[in-house]
Amino acid sequence: MSLRLRLTVLYGGLFLLAGGVLLGVTYLLFTRQVGRRVTMLVGTAPSGLPPLPSLPSPESLDEQARQVREAAATSLLMQGAIALGAVAVLAAAAGWLVAGRALAPLRQVTDTARRIAAAADPGGHERIALPGPEDEVKDLADAFDVMVERLDRSFDAQRRFVANASHELRTPLTLNRSLVEVAMHRRTASDDVRELGTKLLQINSRHEKLISGLLLLARSESALTERRPVDLAAVVAHVVPPGVSEELGEAVALGDALMLERLAHNLVENAIRHNTEEGWVRVTTRSVPGGVELSVANSGPVIPPSEVPALFDPFHRRARVAAEGAGLGLSIVRSVAHAHGGEVVATGRPAGGLVVVVTLPGA
Repeated sequence: MSLRLRLTVLYGGLFLLAGGVLLGVTYLLFTRQVGRRVTMLVGTAPSGLPPLPSLPSPESLDEQARQVREAAATSLLMQGAIALGAVAVLAAAAGWLVAGRALAPLRQVTDTARRIAAAADPGGHERIALPGPEDEVKDLADAFDVMVERLDRSFDAQRRFVANASHELRTPLTLNRSLVEVAMHRRTASDDVRELGTKLLQINSRHEKLISGLLLLARSESALTERRPVDLAAVVAHVVPPGVSEELGEAVALGDALMLERLAHNLVENAIRHNTEEGWVRVTTRSVPGGVELSVANSGPVIPPSEVPALFDPFHRRARVAAEGAGLGLSIVRSVAHAHGGEVVATGRPAGGLVVVVTLPGA
């Protein structure tokens, strides 16, 4: 039962209880008062005299008075119960309307909270700003606004920190790569120096990918300021390498082309990396009711269902390819999808491998 229905039932129940008590008290007072009047009338009759043939006896008067009293009491109860029932229905309807008006601010709070929770920006800039008198409901709305404001500042500070730290780390990595390449290509460089330089370049390249991933992750967690129609099939065809099975149907999404390209690239790269030597990768795009869908499936090792949700956690890497990636691929995919108002669902195949389905709003 909703709160409005419970309040309506409470109002109606209290009214029926109060009406029943009032009807009972009225019945007792009525029967007592009528009994006194009848007793007084019977008591004024002369006693000790034989009753006249044309007049009823005192016993007959008493019986008639009792019958009149019972009939009046029964009529009072029946008509009172009918009136009480009719007024209770009206009271329940009035209680439903009053409860609806009283709960209208709460519905506004709930609707705003749902919109903020469903928005791509975790903090968001929408507030309830409930007008009206300073009561309990307005205090709740103001407390919620304060909480959302703090969350908004916290998310903004986190994104700024990640972006600034990533930018600051790019410069020394670029400098390191240049120094290593210069040392490797010297004429006097020995084989040991070249081998060491190759390993250092691999490590540096991995760190550069990590920094780029953090930048994109920070950007994708912010709300999109501009959305345009994007041909998802063309984007996928651009990033899919040879040897990957394609089934690209018409799928026009609404969003940022560069971010959607990175989403598709990460999905395909993840499917190729986490695969067997003779495995397969299949990419599909199509239109679905209300949006578009991108599906990437591959063969590979069996993934327990309990481990599938953890694949989208940042820095989660499978042991076999721990040194090949930064563990941000699927995290970026989820963030980009959420920034576009979409969803990502991953399902492990019983025969091995994974199926990742991204649903995005259509143009």
